[in-house]
Amino acid sequence: MRRRPALLLALLGSLAGLLYAAPTVSAAPHRPVVLVHGYNADPGVWGALADDLKASGYTDDEIFRWGYDTHASVNETLAGQFAAYVDGVRARTGADQVDIVAHSFGSLPTRWYLAHGGGTAHVAHWISLGGPNHGTYTAWACAAWDQACRDMSPGSYVQKRLAAGDETPGAARYATFWSNCDEVINPDDSVPLTGALNTAAGCLDHNELLGDDGVSQGVRAFLAT
Repeated sequence: MRRRPALLLALLGSLAGLLYAAPTVSAAPHRPVVLVHGYNADPGVWGALADDLKASGYTDDEIFRWGYDTHASVNETLAGQFAAYVDGVRARTGADQVDIVAHSFGSLPTRWYLAHGGGTAHVAHWISLGGPNHGTYTAWACAAWDQACRDMSPGSYVQKRLAAGDETPGAARYATFWSNCDEVINPDDSVPLTGALNTAAGCLDHNELLGDDGVSQGVRAFLAT
């Protein structure tokens, strides 16, 4: 009988600890983001956006950067390689789908993957920053010797196939960001797509789209939808 008060006090102490313990908050995992650089570039261009994503709660294990030969054919080579890369990301993370942010030429093989490579089942969000989505006349300067430049040229086989039918196929959400001061994409209105959320980013150089704070905020807000 003498032990009952001590036992009661111990139980009350344990209960108080449960009631007043600070709640633990676990961050919900994000869908993996695949960053795809543009022509004559490499994965290192994504430093600013990757840092912003991590500041927003993403971990290094949720951010991927695809590197590739930017002189290869969009449809014959790169789209298939990108499909394999996405499969690898999904296997590594266990995610059913990924999000894609592509700059410039990187918009074309990723679009081909969605339109003609079965990618619509595996992509939730697709974002193009200054992509030559309807071609750019500046690509004519290198089209004579470079397959990627031919694919970026208005009226090319790749451009015609991507423009045929639905420009934003499947259930994926599409967005583009374009600049009216883009010295690479000509004309400027090559970037927007029918069915996408098309955002005018203001007067930015082509590569400034990669590190602009407003673009970064727009990208991260769209990924959260």
